[in-house]
Amino acid sequence: MLDLTSDKGRMISATLGLAAAKPWGQVTLADIAERAGTTLVALKAHFGSKGDILAAFAHLVDDEMLRRAPRRTEAPSARDALFEVIMSRFDVLEPYKGALKSIAASGLPEPQLIGRVLATQGWMLEAAGINSGGIDGGLRSAGLATLYASVFRVWLEDDDAGLARTMSALDRRLRRGQRTLESVNGACRTAERCASTVIGFLRNGLRGKTASGAAPNEPTTADTPPSQPAA
Repeated sequence: MLDLTSDKGRMISATLGLAAAKPWGQVTLADIAERAGTTLVALKAHFGSKGDILAAFAHLVDDEMLRRAPRRTEAPSARDALFEVIMSRFDVLEPYKGALKSIAASGLPEPQLIGRVLATQGWMLEAAGINSGGIDGGLRSAGLATLYASVFRVWLEDDDAGLARTMSALDRRLRRGQRTLESVNGACRTAERCASTVIGFLRNGLRGKTASGAAPNEPTTADTPPSQPAA
């Protein structure tokens, strides 16, 4: 379970407790401050909105997920490693499932979470030994966000202690996602080769212009024949 004993932690804990007790749309910042035993001024010093509180919670979950992620002592496939990382995340989230159900059921978007969600996908990829950098890494993160959101909905309704439905859904989507990812990686490599060719052409053109003081296709003074004397 997460350590929520700090001032910020108590505010996060109060938020999740309220979300589990009533619809998320009815939870106010004043409610959170009261349940946390503090004031709105103190709450404001740490958070500007409910979305900020959820983003801070997600950050704590990321940290705990990374601590729990299995060490890759051998060399499992990327899919198997990612399966273990995502299931570790669900283990961290399990005590807060009631609150997360309420938040998900509200359907209310929290703009502050968008960046955090994408960052989370990147950390899950890295924990599984998959590069999250560059253009293809960004595409992987976006694709994983869609996959994770789909499995997350299954997990919310999976009350089995062994999470059989969740594991089945995750395995199925990872297999499907792996095929898609292979196609995306191929497209990214092609795009990168094309971009490198274009950049190289432009650089060579600029070098030619700099050396001659004229555009690459423009004749220089030395190349221009002398003018003929007037008749």
